[in-house]
Amino acid sequence: MKQRGRHRRRRRGRALRAVLAGAGLALTATATLISASQATVTDDPGALRPLTSATELAGLRLTEQPVPAASLDRLAAAMGRPVDAGTVLGAADRSLRDAADCTDEEKKALPVEPAATRAYCWDTEDAATGEWRPQSVAAAGDASGTGRWGTHRVILSGWTHRGDGTGRGRLARVAFVDADDPARLTYTWALLAVPVDGGRDYRALASRVTGMVRYQDKLLVTTSGAERDALYVYDLRRIQRATVTADAVGRVPGGWSAHGYRWVLPAVASYRPAAGGCDRTAGPDGTGGAGSGPGTASASARMSVSGGGYGSGAPGREGSAPPCPTGLSLDDSSTPDSLVASQTAAADGDRHTRLWRYPFSTDPARAGLLAADSAGTVGAAEAYETDANGVRGVFAHRTGPSGHTDWYLGRTAGKRGGHGTLWRQDEHGAEATECGASGDTHRCWGDGAGSLSYEPGTGELWSVSGRTLFAVPLSAVEHELH
Repeated sequence: MKQRGRHRRRRRGRALRAVLAGAGLALTATATLISASQATVTDDPGALRPLTSATELAGLRLTEQPVPAASLDRLAAAMGRPVDAGTVLGAADRSLRDAADCTDEEKKALPVEPAATRAYCWDTEDAATGEWRPQSVAAAGDASGTGRWGTHRVILSGWTHRGDGTGRGRLARVAFVDADDPARLTYTWALLAVPVDGGRDYRALASRVTGMVRYQDKLLVTTSGAERDALYVYDLRRIQRATVTADAVGRVPGGWSAHGYRWVLPAVASYRPAAGGCDRTAGPDGTGGAGSGPGTASASARMSVSGGGYGSGAPGREGSAPPCPTGLSLDDSSTPDSLVASQTAAADGDRHTRLWRYPFSTDPARAGLLAADSAGTVGAAEAYETDANGVRGVFAHRTGPSGHTDWYLGRTAGKRGGHGTLWRQDEHGAEATECGASGDTHRCWGDGAGSLSYEPGTGELWSVSGRTLFAVPLSAVEHELH
């Protein structure tokens, strides 16, 4: 493997591109120019360091916890026959605005270099609310790599409700985007939920959804705060209709409510660290705690997916408990396909970000689930440590069947705001996209707060930034890496 990242050629005096390449959509000067005080970054994370010790890898093991089939059947019997993602997409009732209709303020969140070739802004009502924040995207997930569900091309985006600042009242929803017509994307909402009381009711998923992956007919999402499991799994063939329009969640007088939305996804499984509660000391924004701690969980939030109590494992002190993922992506260039995960280190700490992957099961009876042994234990196939902090988006990609794997890390802008950075790392070094007049200017990406999702069918890398959903060809990213 060739040496990278140590002696990068620095380009100087290059003007910033001010258009969305391919779409010819002008951005304002404030969307593309970066001040010198913001732009200079010298925190090259260097090379990835493999984690190979049995102890380190053991700490990444997960235990699969299926929701009992009887619980799901009881819920379906009470709520009505489940529908699949195609039915939800066919009922899309909102439209994404094309970049030409986005405001100048919204366009500021878009990448500078490379420029987005496709960009969209959410319906004005959803864009205006400060209660909800888009944090993740899943643009692929089937064998063809085109992100299709039946006749529909689908993109999923996870949003988090901020709650009251302590974890109470937090909600998670998913935008089901019908992307059949690139010039007119439509979407509708579904609430993420967790069955309780043996399937007689459900509660809201009280978590940030900083990472999301669709694989085959399953949707896997990260958890945080009061949620003790590392990942929840949703079946895109088991989506329930809400029958009551109310702010409440679960069974209510007269039927079932999903915080005013028409659709609700009850979890079908979860994955918990085999060693007990996981370490959430590095927050999803890379700046500190993840909002967990005593007193943050409601009574219902302290229940497991099957309605029982949690195990005896408890989060340990900083660094003593296994990591929980804050970023997720699908790597279909690995054999077998795998779930890529990251846990970021706080930007103001001295810890390191961890990157690892779990293989997906190849058993047709376990479509969309991770490969597990007879005891339900899932092991990491490989793991790394990096000096990069503030990592929110992660994506791994192998160049050809015999090539090496590159890891792409989207890092937040941090407290200073503005644009984040996009780095490519391997075991030899790191390279970043560059822009502006300074050779050390790497703040060219979006705000870095959104996950990364690669769509091999189109060769596009998708993410969310601010209130925008955008795509950049991976080839354009590679062209700008130095």
